[in-house]
This record gives sequence, structure tokens and C-alpha cells, in this order.
Amino acid sequence: MNLQIRTASPPDIPALLDLVHSAYRGDRARSGWTHEADLLDGQRTDAAALTAALNDPKQQIMLALDGTALAGCVQISDQGGGKAYLGLLSIAPERQAQGLGRVLIAAAEEEAKRAFGATVMEMTVIRQREELVAYYERRGYARTGEERPFPLDDPRFGVPKRRDLSFVVLARPL
Repeated sequence: MNLQIRTASPPDIPALLDLVHSAYRGDRARSGWTHEADLLDGQRTDAAALTAALNDPKQQIMLALDGTALAGCVQISDQGGGKAYLGLLSIAPERQAQGLGRVLIAAAEEEAKRAFGATVMEMTVIRQREELVAYYERRGYARTGEERPFPLDDPRFGVPKRRDLSFVVLARPL
């Protein structure tokens, strides 16, 4: 694996949209193990949300490039008070289970410490995705005991196939 990690910029948005949707939604996502296709239809994000993140100094989207191919991404956000948020971890379905997620998580944690002075990284994972919660627990994240509601009626986050979705909060000291 010959990876280059860099910060995303506006010209990357079309490729980012394709990557994120391929990793989370629809039939292409089903070829990987991290998809939400059984829980949600519709979009995972949109160009406006990605543009807003890229224009916000308290957020970064990091890309993993294998040559010129976009293999993965992760978003970090400064939450203040030494806390950062990790989200949008997306690996191309054909590249999953090769260690790329681990590489991107480590890069995101280091960048959150450097850019935001973070001492804690937090994330939310859909409660019903136990295999993904277990993946993050193997990476040193722990359940905080907090749950947050899923935006069931906000189509910017997709169209739920069931109404009992919620997020568990995971955190890890950096």
C-alpha cells in the first residue's frame, strides 16, 4: 500500500461523494462490511455539507490516496475544550479489510491533536451496527454510556428503513 494522506479541497468533492456513498449506501456498499444499506436508503452526505466542512476552519476532511485513486477519507471537527469528533470514515468497498481504516483513524487522531489541541476523540455510531462499534472498540474507543437520537426525519442523513435507530457515543483519550 503506497498511501498519501492529504487534506481535501473543493475539487475533491465529486470523488468524495462517490466514495462516501459507495462505502455506506446502495448495492455497491454491500460488497464491503461497513455499509448502512440495510438500515438506510438515500444519501449519506451531499456536496453542500462537504463544502461547508471544507470551508470551516474547525473541520478537516483527510483523504487517503493510493496513487491517484481515492481509497478512503475521514473527517475531524474541533468540538472545543480539548475534544475532537471523528466522522465520515469511508473506505472504498474493494479496499476494506486491508488496514486502511486503521491508518486513517491514526492520521485523524494525530491531526486532531496537532490542529485542534485535542486530548479526546469522540464519535457516534449507529447503535444497531454492533460490528462497527466492536471495530472501534478494538481501536481503543469505549462506549461513554451516552446515546443520541438519529435524525429520522432529516433526509440529509438518509431515509431510515426502521424507526428505532439511534447513536451510541464512543470516545478515546489521545
